[in-house]
Amino acid sequence: MFKLTDKVAVVTGAGSGIGEMIAYRFAEAGALVYVAEMKPESGQAVVEKIKSQGGRAEYVEVDVASESSCQAVAREVLSKGDKRCDILVNNAGIGHVGTVLTTTGEDLDRLYNVNVKGVLYMTQAFLPSMIERQAGAIVNLASIGGIIGIRDRLAYCATKFAVVGITKCVALDHADSKVRVNCICPGRVETPFVQARIQEYPDPKQAYEDMASTQALKRMGRPEEIAAAALYLASDEAAFVTGSALIIDGGWSAGK
Repeated sequence: MFKLTDKVAVVTGAGSGIGEMIAYRFAEAGALVYVAEMKPESGQAVVEKIKSQGGRAEYVEVDVASESSCQAVAREVLSKGDKRCDILVNNAGIGHVGTVLTTTGEDLDRLYNVNVKGVLYMTQAFLPSMIERQAGAIVNLASIGGIIGIRDRLAYCATKFAVVGITKCVALDHADSKVRVNCICPGRVETPFVQARIQEYPDPKQAYEDMASTQALKRMGRPEEIAAAALYLASDEAAFVTGSALIIDGGWSAGK
């Protein structure tokens, strides 16, 4: 297993799904994990589970769409304990179904504020301390929708393409500061959110099969599979990896 012994990590959107699993894996690997979540109940539950398993975690409330909230979280984290952040995972994100004809400006703004500005604000809040220490790893959660187009996902793809672009630019701009920046581009992942959406279909079983069939492996990914990639990118074993967009999509994009 990749190790994060005595590292300090901040994971946004860590109250459920992929972010929750990343928090668990990081804590298991030895990190102190700040569970940065908008919903206190969800965030605290993750913290308590980590502690019950012998790990270290603290909850911090954040709205990534708010610059002041992100700056406040950075001040809080950087004032505690080791007064540093070794790893930042920008996982928080939201989705939207719609084409160019059914997506409103308000729809795009809503996704842009969370998916793009959230990455910008959190990075701006924590990157200066990493530059000062000449060390750090940032992992952004993009999507296969940031590499290829997906039907009925105009706003989502637009924002995830932006996350990939931000990742590459920050990686280049701050390579000399020894800060590594990468992103993960998952295909469809069976998170609680996706499971809930599937149940809204008239035939949930068929809906699952239709979504799974997009991947060459004929199944959805699992949150722990994405968390494993995040753990690698955050670890010292990935010391020569920066500016990468790691595709984990079960073969979805292989034939594109």
